[in-house]
Amino acid sequence: MRAAFAATRAIVGPYEIDFRIIAGNYVRWISARGQGDDADIEGRTMFGIFLDVTGRKQAEEAHELLAGEMSHRVKNLLSIATGLTMITSRSTETAAEMAKELTTRLSALGRAHDLVRPVPGGQENGALLGDLLTILLAPYDDMGAFSGRIRVSVPRMSVGEAGATALAMVLHELATNSVKYGALSDPSGTLDVAAVSENNEVVVVWTERGGPPVVAPSELSGFGSKLLRRTMTSQLNGSVEHDWCEQGVVVTLRMDKDRLAL
Repeated sequence: MRAAFAATRAIVGPYEIDFRIIAGNYVRWISARGQGDDADIEGRTMFGIFLDVTGRKQAEEAHELLAGEMSHRVKNLLSIATGLTMITSRSTETAAEMAKELTTRLSALGRAHDLVRPVPGGQENGALLGDLLTILLAPYDDMGAFSGRIRVSVPRMSVGEAGATALAMVLHELATNSVKYGALSDPSGTLDVAAVSENNEVVVVWTERGGPPVVAPSELSGFGSKLLRRTMTSQLNGSVEHDWCEQGVVVTLRMDKDRLAL
């Protein structure tokens, strides 16, 4: 502060400097305004004003943080959209199929981001895992015969923006496969999604029952399977396991609790 005031003596005309002070246990921003170059000085007394601008500074910092966060989010979404477009174009046969599947995938991401969008005031961002799963799977429960056949049972825990995006990708791939080949392709099929928290790990179990007989694939080489494994390992620091039971596939997703909360 002394250095700032010393510098103002070389300024001709009005000056304004901002600095911080400690008031008790809080940091306050102060704006000092006066005349430089000893203008209008009387004796050795310098006249000016001090304003508490803590609220303005906090708003400016929040605005910069939000702008940076939104820029980062947009870049991530564009990268994801580009990847999804490439994958969908290779896994569909007609333009109509591609448009429908790509729209559904992007909508799933949009619903996840609605739950974890930044809020004013620097409050903690996040969504509850149960709310996230229910919203992501809702489209498959609205498809006529599928109504009421999806059950979600998870403990109360928070999911951050990055975790929600990754989990949305994974769940959409599983749901898409279920609609095409699994329990949700049969009117009598059911889907149960449960989760437990174990130490620093969250385990989500995806259980399908009542669908067509399951035949274990020789290898998981499709684009959707690669996307699922890559998302689980690189973004959630976890793993995915398949149990190809004849009654219905069981998928176990293990993920780092801290990564899920990001």
